[in-house]
Formats: sequence, structure tokens, C-alpha cells
Amino acid sequence: MIDTLHHLVERFGLLAVFIGCMAEGESFAILGGFFSHQRFFEPWNAFAVAATGAFLGDTLFFILGRRFSNHKWVRLLRRRPGFSHAFRLVQAHPNLFVLGNRYVYGMRLAGGIAAGLSRIPVPLFLALNGLSALVWAGIFVSLGYVFGLGAEHILGDTLKAHHRLFLGLGIGVAVALATWLLARHIARKQPTD
Repeated sequence: MIDTLHHLVERFGLLAVFIGCMAEGESFAILGGFFSHQRFFEPWNAFAVAATGAFLGDTLFFILGRRFSNHKWVRLLRRRPGFSHAFRLVQAHPNLFVLGNRYVYGMRLAGGIAAGLSRIPVPLFLALNGLSALVWAGIFVSLGYVFGLGAEHILGDTLKAHHRLFLGLGIGVAVALATWLLARHIARKQPTD
């Protein structure tokens, strides 16, 4: 079982990081950093995949807002709590909004759609989104790498065995759960628009 998990992480770990980072994937970027520390793949690979996934995910949301604004799916997203607030923010401060949207958990999809519906020029959005994705990937992949260093220091040689897989998965689940709880708490405090 452990060998199978080891093989799956080596073979599909970067793909999982890429797909996870296209969505709201801080935990996937952190796992990418953790597994790169554990030598499943190189740290620069985890960084590149996380940044590319984040950039493409937000660009996709932007395109959905820009090109398919009247589609039923986009109209449903526009009714989500917080969307009108995001739209007002992108209208008032487009550069800051694009740079910071990915850091507000739960708003990445709505924020990307709002940016697509705004007047921000496409080349400017792409440049700011690229810069933001690079910084974001650097922060979260580095956090995962530091988790790996800390776990190795605490657990010592036992981490050298296959326990690192379970530790990495545990960290991912813990980060995902904490993020979900925080987003749920914030959503309860937001007034409905």
C-alpha cells in the first residue's frame, strides 16, 4: 500500500498540484512544497506547476466573465454572496483587486468572474495575474517546504521511511479543513448583497 502511494505521488503529484492550484488550491501548493522537500520532485517544479495552475485558473474565470457574461452558469455565479462587493472593488481598484483576489479564500472564482465583467484591459489583467500567481506560488510552496523541514526536524529519521506520505496527506487535509472552516466563518459574517 505504501509503495503504491509513493508511486502515485511520484507519478501524478505534480499533476495534482497543477489541477488543485487551478481551483482554490492553497493546500495543493503547500503539499507541492512539502513533497518537493521530501524529494518526490524538485522544488522549482512544484513552484512552476503551482504558479501555472493558479495563473490559468484565474485567467479561465476572467475569460468566463468577459466572454460568457450572459451564460446561465455565469449568471448563477453573479448571485453568490459577496459577488457585488467583489465587482465594486474591481471597479474601484482594478490593479489591487487582481493582485490580491487570490489571497481571499472563497472569492477566487467570483473575483475572476467580476474582473472579467469589469473594464480592466486584458493585457493588464494578464500581467497582474501573472505577477500575483508567481508571488502566491512562491509563498505557499515555500510554506510546504518549511513544513517538510519542520516535520523532518521533529520526527527525525522516521520521516525518511514512508511515513512522509501520510504526514503530507495529513498536512493537506489539515490545511484544507482549516481553510474551509475559516471561509465558512467569514461567509457567515458577510452581509448578503
